[in-house]
Order: sequence, then C-alpha cells, then structure tokens
Amino acid sequence: MRKDLGFRVATGAFGLLLILIVAAIGFELARQSILSIEKFGLRFWRTSTWDPVAGDFGALPFIWGTLYSSILALLIATPVAIGIAVFITELCPSWLRQPLVFLTELLAAIPSIVYGLWGIFVLVPAVRSFQVALPDVLRRLPLFTGPPLGVGMLSATLILAVMVVPFTSSVAREVLKSVPVAQREAAYALGATRFEAISAAIFYARTGIVGAVMLGFGRALGETMAVTMVIGNNPQISASLFAPQYTMAAVIANEFAEAADELYLHALIEIGLVLFIITLVVNGLSRLLIWSMGRSVKSRPASSSPMEAPALQS
Repeated sequence: MRKDLGFRVATGAFGLLLILIVAAIGFELARQSILSIEKFGLRFWRTSTWDPVAGDFGALPFIWGTLYSSILALLIATPVAIGIAVFITELCPSWLRQPLVFLTELLAAIPSIVYGLWGIFVLVPAVRSFQVALPDVLRRLPLFTGPPLGVGMLSATLILAVMVVPFTSSVAREVLKSVPVAQREAAYALGATRFEAISAAIFYARTGIVGAVMLGFGRALGETMAVTMVIGNNPQISASLFAPQYTMAAVIANEFAEAADELYLHALIEIGLVLFIITLVVNGLSRLLIWSMGRSVKSRPASSSPMEAPALQS
C-alpha cells in the first residue's frame, strides 16, 4: 500500500510539474510584456499599425497571417496525410511499407531551415510561374491579386503543408494500426467492399485522427524559420494568396534582436504571449472536440454501427 501511494505521488508530481512549466511560461511572457499590455490593452489585438519609430504597435496582421497560413496548410495537408496513413496501413505491399514509413518520419526530422532553403530555390519560383500563368480574369479576383514575387501567403502555406504532413500521417497511421482486426472482419462478414471496410476503420479511429490533425495544426501555428523565408514579411492583412504577409513567430524572429527601446521589446514579447494564448485555445478546443466525439461514441447504441445499418435494412 505504501509503495502504491509513493508511486501515485511521484507520477502526480510529474504531472504537476508540467502544469507549473506551462503556467511559468505564461506568467513570464505576461511579466516581460507588461509595458505593452498597460499602454495598448486589448487594442493590441485589434489594430494593424506596426510602427516602432512612433511607438505604436498592433498585432492583428500577425495574428491574421498566422491563422490564415495555418488553416490553409491544414486544409491541404489533412487529406494528403490521411491518404498516406490509409495507404501504408491498409493497402501498401509489405515490401514497400517500411521504406515509406522511414521516408515519412525522415520528413519530420528535416530541420526547418532546410525547408526554408528548399522553399526559396524551388517553391518560390514555382509559385511565381503559377501566378504569371493564371488568366487575367482570375488575377483580378481578391484571392489572386498581388505582384508576381513568388514570396507570399501561398508559398508559406505550401511549405507549412509539407511540414505538417509527416506529423499528422505518422500519428494517424498509428491510430489506424490500433483499430481491432475484428472491425474489418465484421465489415467483410457483412458483405462490405474493401473501400467500405477501410471507411469503417477510419470511422472507428476518427477521434484519434482528429487528434492527429490538431497536432499538425499546432505544429503549423508555431513554425518560424521556413515561413519567415518565404512569406514576404509584410505586416498587412490581405485575403490574397500571393500577397506578402507576416506571422507572429516570424516577426519575433526577425525583429527581436533589433528592438531599440523597451516598449518595442515588450510589444514583441506580447506577440509571443498572444501566440501562446492562441495555441492554448486551439489545443483546448481540439481536446473539447475529441472529448465530445469520445462521448458520442460511448453513448451510441451498439446497433448503430455504420456497417450494421445496411445489414439491418436488408
């Protein structure tokens, strides 16, 4: 009994340490940005001016650039990552499976600066050529306006999507591997095709897959160097995919060493605080979504399986 109590206390201390670390990070960011918080308040979140000379700072362009690029990257990366996970788990020949797993994990290990160099020399010219090749009718639309520079939101989105894919697909692959074989066998026993059996497995693992997608989203929110090198670093709000824009992580990386006065430095640290808060909110919402999906699965009657309904009808 005493050993069990000691084990509980020790493991509980590790969990408490994690909470304390997160709280300490938030406290220190808030303490180091107090001048900016006192001067601008919530206006810091809502204004677009970024003028270090005049001492006027607003983080809205950076919040917009971070969320816009991350959401677009998630929309591109999610179907690709899930497709890779499904292929490796369900359809891939055994002799090809391990090399694909290795290459997927290798993509996750490539340093961010290498992705940035690849973006500059390969992705930016490709985006520039794509923009020039667009018909004039499309280039007049707000989504496609802007000078043909190559650096901009689309380049940042594509490089983020490439960086997010290995994280999401690796976790989704492990989740699909954990689906009991009985789920697939039951689907085949009910006369399902291979596509329907795989769909049933994905449905069974959907909570874990959503968690994998949100993990990739968190990775995209905090990416710094690769995005800094290809997004153009212009503090403006634009819906155009070709307009140079800015992210929170990029402005901290670019301007932190150049902060000439205390207010400027505190404004940059407050951007870090805003990024920290947004990350916590996104992760909290994702956990809430996963929790609600888990509850719906537990409360679902056993006869409401997606493969069982056709069988009952027949």
